[in-house]
Amino acid sequence: MKKQLYGIYDASGGILGELIYVLGKITGLRHCYLCDITHKFVRQNPVWTELMSGLGNPIKLLHINEQTNTMADFTKGKTPCIILETVAGYLEILTADDIRACKGDVQVFAEKLSIARSNICTTNQFTNDNCPMPEDI
Repeated sequence: MKKQLYGIYDASGGILGELIYVLGKITGLRHCYLCDITHKFVRQNPVWTELMSGLGNPIKLLHINEQTNTMADFTKGKTPCIILETVAGYLEILTADDIRACKGDVQVFAEKLSIARSNICTTNQFTNDNCPMPEDI
């Protein structure tokens, strides 16, 4: 099984979901900190695009309503977040607080992701060969 990272937005996808999010953001009732990293206004952030193009296994971004049932059960109440799909299930890599702390900065996000990989690999006594995180993070 290929190791896959997912970024889960704190918003629903589709025309209605996007409209509800935009209206909520304008009124101050909704905010997705992962959106602040991956997008600038309504377009994808070019710095994010560059970061993802440098990874052999880029992060797949999903809206809440685009997840599998199992994934949605795991991320319920945790979005936005970055998770890793493993043989044993899912592992939370970056929490909503971690993402919020990036303040929309892609480079800060990349550093947090790299630190998370190191922490997971060393604190769980994995070697580089069996670390559950993709090697190119």
